[in-house]
Amino acid sequence: MGNRLTQIATRTGDNGTTGLGNNQRVSKNSLRVHAMGEVDELNSNIGVLLCEDMPADVREVLVEVQHQLFNLGGELSIPGFELLKEEAVTALDDALATYNAQLPKLEEFILPAGTRGAALAHVCRTVARRAERACVALGNEESINDTPRQYLNRLSDLMFVLARVLNRMNGGDDVYWKSQRMKG
Repeated sequence: MGNRLTQIATRTGDNGTTGLGNNQRVSKNSLRVHAMGEVDELNSNIGVLLCEDMPADVREVLVEVQHQLFNLGGELSIPGFELLKEEAVTALDDALATYNAQLPKLEEFILPAGTRGAALAHVCRTVARRAERACVALGNEESINDTPRQYLNRLSDLMFVLARVLNRMNGGDDVYWKSQRMKG
């Protein structure tokens, strides 16, 4: 792992490059840096979501997700390195099964709305999808491990399910799309 930051404003990026964890300098517009940025944005959005009231078990899952996203970002910052383990994907699968089992079956699309916590979970879901697309784009150009892409795919699913959980936290419900076929 690269050196820990002791100075934030180094001015080394003023020329449009940034340093990776292996001390390689790359363009701030590279696919790798885009993927790292999307993961960072996702982690920040989860931090905002964690400011909301939620069940302790959901909070625990999201805090662990933040740690795993930091691992994912670290892995992306060092080409060829592995920090995010398959067990992290398995943990998301387990959380998905647990929380989805508590929910009624969906019969219509839902809107990304409801409680503030649910809406923020939907924002996290969409940012996770963008981060996943960035990892796919990077993987099309450079060799990366499968786990980051799998983790982000599963995490976006989990954020959808957690949005539904958060909407029901105080007796609420999802906000259903009023499709044309349901108007008849």
